[in-house]
Amino acid sequence: MSPRSDDTPRRGNQPRRGTSRDLPVGDTDPEETEENGRGRGFGGIGDARAYTPRGRTMAERDQRTRSPRAGRTTDPFRPALQVLDGGRPQRGRRPAAEPEQPPEKTTKSKTGTGEKGDTGRRAQRDARPTPPRTRRPESGERDDRDELKQRRDRVTGRGARGGERSGTGRPATRAPRSPFGTRTKKAPGPSRAVRAVVAEPPKLANSTRRLRLGTVLALSLFVMIGVRLVVLQVASSPGDAARLIKLREQRITEVTLPAPRGSILDRDGTVLAHSVEARYVGADPVLVKDPAAAAAQLSPLLGVPQSKLIEKMTRHKRPGGGESRFEFLAQGVDISIGDRISKLDIKGIVVKRDERRDVPGADLAANLIGWTGADNSGLEGLEARYDSLLRGTAGTQEFEIGKGDLNTPIPGGYQRYVEPQPGTSLQLTIDADLQYEVQRILCEQATDWKATIAGAVVLDVKTGEVLAQASCPTYNAAKPLDYSPSDREDVPSAIVADPGSIHKAFVIGAALQEGLITPDSTVTVGPALERGGYRFQDSHMQPKGTKMTIPGILALSSNVGTILIGDKLGKQKVYEYQQKFGLGKATNEGMMGEATGKILTPDEWSGSASGSVPIGMSVDATLIQMAAGYAAIANDGTYIQPHLIKAMISGKNGKVTAGPTAESRQVLRPDVASELRTMMEAVVDEKDATGTQAAVTGYRVAGKTGTGKRLIDGQYTSSNYGSFIGMAPAENPRFVIAVSAEVAHGTGGDVAAPAFSKMMSFALLHYRVPPSSTKAPKFRIHP
Repeated sequence: MSPRSDDTPRRGNQPRRGTSRDLPVGDTDPEETEENGRGRGFGGIGDARAYTPRGRTMAERDQRTRSPRAGRTTDPFRPALQVLDGGRPQRGRRPAAEPEQPPEKTTKSKTGTGEKGDTGRRAQRDARPTPPRTRRPESGERDDRDELKQRRDRVTGRGARGGERSGTGRPATRAPRSPFGTRTKKAPGPSRAVRAVVAEPPKLANSTRRLRLGTVLALSLFVMIGVRLVVLQVASSPGDAARLIKLREQRITEVTLPAPRGSILDRDGTVLAHSVEARYVGADPVLVKDPAAAAAQLSPLLGVPQSKLIEKMTRHKRPGGGESRFEFLAQGVDISIGDRISKLDIKGIVVKRDERRDVPGADLAANLIGWTGADNSGLEGLEARYDSLLRGTAGTQEFEIGKGDLNTPIPGGYQRYVEPQPGTSLQLTIDADLQYEVQRILCEQATDWKATIAGAVVLDVKTGEVLAQASCPTYNAAKPLDYSPSDREDVPSAIVADPGSIHKAFVIGAALQEGLITPDSTVTVGPALERGGYRFQDSHMQPKGTKMTIPGILALSSNVGTILIGDKLGKQKVYEYQQKFGLGKATNEGMMGEATGKILTPDEWSGSASGSVPIGMSVDATLIQMAAGYAAIANDGTYIQPHLIKAMISGKNGKVTAGPTAESRQVLRPDVASELRTMMEAVVDEKDATGTQAAVTGYRVAGKTGTGKRLIDGQYTSSNYGSFIGMAPAENPRFVIAVSAEVAHGTGGDVAAPAFSKMMSFALLHYRVPPSSTKAPKFRIHP
């Protein structure tokens, strides 16, 4: 049977699920029961469930399905609110004059159920009873209705909340609202109920409008920024740009960060010169309020004149434009002096960490090493020659400053830091112990002979390494300005003089190489020769027609015999062999300002040149050049370029790089070099020879004495420039030592030979060279 059938079920009229079971049937209004066909009170729980979204009736669902727009505009929660307010939704009204029609039975659909399909729903909606109009209760019915109203309020919870009440003390009844959101027309007559209008819910914000508004605002902001950038970069006037640059220059300061200077070491790693911690004193001219008062306090401590300090501390412009914010007042200041200046607390004056060059040996190899200036840059010697390697690359620090102390960056301001790169250290070929002994012996000998200058060089024959290079006078490299420039000169590489008779070994070696003479050859000599109006004679004068051997010419240093051998060679060959032995150009051993010397080309020979050139006159040479030529004789005729740099040590990673490769060339055949060395032993071994004071106990020594003149500004001095160059052991030389000195009176055999003997003896023992196993041969001066 259809659930909507009008027939009474067998179990009687059961209360609808969800209705209040507390209301007895007898308490309901008979008219309501008759009109609604239901035995329950108005506005019960069943009605509330029926009109909530969960409990919609089929008619209501069908209305939403048929009218989508109504579903979107109607508040879904209004039925529930009406129930809570005591109202009752109305599903349709009929005119007051129209009589009530009994409900019709539901027409079944073609499916047979009567509940599915559009026809079934329409029949079901039509069969539903129309809610009755609200009528005003009679006076006799008010008590019953009030009691029923109170019960309903307890069920819905309205009575507990104390809703609105009428003037009689009873809750006011709100008229139900049409489910379609329209007001119900008032019924004429006294039975018409007054309904309260529920306020419309507030309209929610439109998200599309918000999105559009935000987009417009964002685009406007970007357009404003773009326009401003264009104005700043394109449309700004030159004056504005200059003003911005000026402001930046005033706020940006730059400080130079000195790079640690590389050290100078000997061949074994002994420090000859290095940098130690010190302080520098700087000033910010903008912050110094009283330059004169500050200079008066700092001048005695820094040793700088007040006028120079005032000039630096007074506000001034930098060369590139902008106001100067930093000036060095002094560098390399002792730590104790720096601490004293810091305690003065002079505004605008800063004391920061710095480095100062230190020479532990004071005057040890000072003329060779040189010295540095206040800014740690090399000025003389090896310090100047290799300054670019030793000094490294200075760093810089740029930062934005305010009104605070000097060198205090603004937190979060502009900063740029370039780390300084340490300099490269130089490892020399110098042996510090040998250097000390050679320098000591040289200065003692020079003092005894009252020499104005003296020099000495020790070469390793096999490698060309300079093991010692000494000068006298010397100076304390820590206080170089206390000495004259002439005292700081490196004699072996900077002083040019006539080599004198030590040049004769090159002429005789060339004649042997060319086959013009042999060790057994003899030369007829006389008391003197005249060439170009000049008389050339021997110190050991021989009678006219006297014959001398080649060892005799070397031993007695015969000028006449050497000139005659030079005549056999000719000026062209003499010139060529001078070049082969290294004369006429700098050796490039590594010293800055090394003199090149000078030799005459064949076209420059005068009438007297054939007499002067072979005996070492009209030849300008340095001691290092002559020592290198003798090293070629000692090294079996192979010339090896002398050099001072053994290796370079990187300041970044400590990588060791070998020094430049020494050039070499063949000058004499080995047999010729050996023959020449043997004949040169006569200079030391023969009784009447010029170099007997150069002998070394236990070792065979070969060498040659010489006495020339020093040339200054194109003029010869009145003093003698005596020298001795020798090698030992003569049968297999290990070292070549050259010694020279300028004295008022005396020869090379008197001044230089004794110093050579002491130096060579120390060098051979220091390097543990075995003594000679054979004795020197016997020589004949005359055949």
